[in-house]
Order: sequence, then structure tokens, then C-alpha cells
Amino acid sequence: MKFARFLMKNAALANIPKHIERFSKFSPSPLSMKQFLDFGSANGCEKTSFMFLRQELPVRLANIMREIDILPDPLLGTPSVQLVQSWYVHSLMEMIEFQDRNSDDQRALSDFTETLVTIRNRHNNVVPTMAQGVLEYKEAFGVDPVTNQNVQYFLDRFYMSRISIRMLINQHTLLFDGSTNPAHPKHIGSIDPFCDVVEVVNDAFENSKMLCDQYYLASPDLKIKQTNGKSPGLPIHIVYVPSHLYHMLFELFKNSMRATVESHEDSPSLPPIEVNVVLGKEDLTIKISDNGGGVPLRKIERLFSYMYSTAPKPMMDNSRNAPLAGFGYGLPISRLYARYFQGDLQLYSMEGYGTDAVIYLKALSTDSVERLPVFNKSAWKHYQASPEADDWCIPSREPKNLAR
Repeated sequence: MKFARFLMKNAALANIPKHIERFSKFSPSPLSMKQFLDFGSANGCEKTSFMFLRQELPVRLANIMREIDILPDPLLGTPSVQLVQSWYVHSLMEMIEFQDRNSDDQRALSDFTETLVTIRNRHNNVVPTMAQGVLEYKEAFGVDPVTNQNVQYFLDRFYMSRISIRMLINQHTLLFDGSTNPAHPKHIGSIDPFCDVVEVVNDAFENSKMLCDQYYLASPDLKIKQTNGKSPGLPIHIVYVPSHLYHMLFELFKNSMRATVESHEDSPSLPPIEVNVVLGKEDLTIKISDNGGGVPLRKIERLFSYMYSTAPKPMMDNSRNAPLAGFGYGLPISRLYARYFQGDLQLYSMEGYGTDAVIYLKALSTDSVERLPVFNKSAWKHYQASPEADDWCIPSREPKNLAR
């Protein structure tokens, strides 16, 4: 395995390849929002959570570590990716130490919770550090269509895996660290059983508006409409993780506000951003509409690409304090948050007018089931794909002005 060079530096980690092979033979066990809720509110206990997580976390770590290991050598060899890889190795080792601990031992339970906090803190900068590794790779080797496709495939799975691992860690630590969150006493861990969607929308909008005012000295207003198709006239509540929803909305509002202000800089007033929140039998849908000029169809896909960021290169002080701003990962990461519980995030744009951003979430907690990557033959084959001639004519990337 490509871990060899890293492992040779630390004899204590010599058995890591065997552990990765062992745990990656298992598929992760996806949980539904209802299962998270039921466990935390009534049926759960610290011992049960300990016994589940000491097996499930190594499985999730090992599955994605197998995919890290088959990245192209030039990408895997970048200092930033090697740093991320070392974090995963150490976290897996720490989880393995609990395999034989007695679940009836209170000291083992408290040690486990402390270790989870350590792992969560260690992985705080995984997203920007991996992004920096991709940037290092691009600058040194450039990109090609096959590499771009493979890296996009990997990063979607890698960041989704990270979201899921942090979800498990947060639930356990919030429920069993011996303290309660006074700001959100009715939350079950990080989940709000009665998440007020419009309240989160207003929160994200106001914070985006504040940033917009600071930068542009102007900002658009909000027009919001809500339709409760299940219980007409009542506020819209769903079982959800408010921080996930806020993350998506905040990113979309920032983009909409920037586009609106910049496309109307010579206008006496700014058109409002309109939000429509609709709860149906299966879906909770949030549509954010702006008059920000829109983007061409050919650029929509690029907005979700990790390899095509047009953001300016971020200034790096060191690998552990890498800023996320500047990598252009806001939209792709937000889409992963939506997809994590079987939802989605899509953009529909009319160049010359504006853009509709639509968030789809599951209305029922039983349908909100984790979407998790699993390493198997299908995943492995994806990375082995070789370039083939396209069976459609491919136009040039940029439009040309042809003289008539």
C-alpha cells in the first residue's frame, strides 16, 4: 500500500494496513434521522452508543482511507494530502484501542468521549487542507478530464464521509459529555425535532446581509413566502440538523446578494431576494430566487466542481490553519449537506436575469437516511477508468466570436 512510506516513520503504526483491510471489508451502516432521534430521546444509553461507534467509526474511516490510498501518486504525495492522511491514520489507531475495552467500565466510556473530542478537533481543518492539496497538485501538474472526473468523484465521497463521521461524533459527545446546551435545551444532540425552517432562513439571511452591507455598503431585502401543504396555516417544522440547513442557506444567500449588488450597481434600488418554503408530503423545498444576472448554462456544472474554482488563491500561513475562503468549495460542500440525508441542491439560471437555487430535503424523518460512500469493486473501478474517445462532438470550451 502507499501508506508504506508514511508508516515506516513510525513503527507503532505498522499494523495500520491490516486494520484498514479488516474494517474496510464492512459496509457503513446508514442511520435515519428517526433513528438518531429515537436513540437520543428515549432508548439510547452511553454504553450502547459506545459499542456501536467503536465499530462503526473505524468502518467509515477505513472505507474512505482505501480511496485516499488509490489517488494518483502526484496528488497523494502533496504535503497537504499526506497531512490529512496522517490525521486519519492516527484517528483510526485511537478508535482501534477501544475494541477490547470493557463497555461496563465507566472509565472506558469517559475515555472514549474524550477521544472523540480529540478526533473531531484534529479533523477540524480537513476540508481546507485537502483543498490545499488539490491546489498544490493543480499548480504542479495541471489537470485533464480524467483526473478532474476522478478527483471530483473522490472529493464528493471524501467530504460526505467526513460529514457523516462528524455527525456521529457530535451526537455522542453532545448527548453523553455530561452537560446540556442551554441555548438549545430541546435539541437531541445536534438535531432539532421541531426545526423551524423559516427561522433558519431568516437567521442565514440576516447574517449574509450584515456581511454584504459591510463589503458593499448595500444589500437586498428579503421577501419570504411559506406554504404548509401538510398542515395549512401552521408554521413549517421538520426534524433536521439546523447547522446543516444554515450552512446551505448562508452560502446561497451570500452568492445571491453578491450577484444582485454587482449586477445593479448603477441602479437606485436593489431587487429583493425571494424565498419560497413549501412543505409537501415527501419533500421540504426551499427556493431562493434572485435578479442577479444569472450565469451561462455552460458554467453551472463548474460551480459545483472542486477543480474549476475561479476564486483567488487563498493565502496559507500553515497547513493546520488553512482558510477555507478562496477555495470556492461553498456550493459543492453545501450540496453534500443537502444530499447527506437524501435531499439535493440544484441551480437553475437564466443568463441576463437571475438564478433560482433550490434545496430539497425529506419531509419525513424516516426517509432522511444517511447517504454514505462504501469502498467496493465498483468504487475501485471508477478510479481505474482510462480515457476514451467521446462519442459526441465536443465544442470548444469558450464561445468564439466568428466574423461574418
